Amino acid sequence: MEYVIQLIFSFLATASLCVIFNAPIKAIPYCGLVGAVGWMIFYSALQLQLTEVFASFLGAFVVAICAQGFARRLKSPMIIFIVSGIIPLVPGGLAYNTLRYFVEQNYTLGLETGIRAFLISGAIAMGIVFSEVIFQLFVQFMRNSLTSMQSFSRNKRRQ
Repeated sequence: MEYVIQLIFSFLATASLCVIFNAPIKAIPYCGLVGAVGWMIFYSALQLQLTEVFASFLGAFVVAICAQGFARRLKSPMIIFIVSGIIPLVPGGLAYNTLRYFVEQNYTLGLETGIRAFLISGAIAMGIVFSEVIFQLFVQFMRNSLTSMQSFSRNKRRQ
């Protein structure tokens, strides 16, 4: 039941932010789905007791893969889906607490939470970059590889 609640509210939060960002109306449900899937991967990874950094990386990686698929399917820019999809993963609370600790002159705790926020943000960025690199390598491989019919006709011409 907890997973269903997480799924519903992450979908609603992501779709609501798409409305604020003026995303195309046809893309709003897909943006919500991308955000919900990314959040569920993140939440499931945390339930499996993985670190916040690795869970954020996995969530961002899946968000970027889903964003690429929906961008091609809907013929829309990929940034629409990625921005809305990573919003639930962004460590805004940690960044706020970092500044609050520094204002309260609690520098050690501020530095600790600041490093956590920085690592999570970096993991999100790396998840998006790795997804893009893997996708480009896959597309290049598919363009360069031959189908069975192409290789059959090439071998037939050589005989």
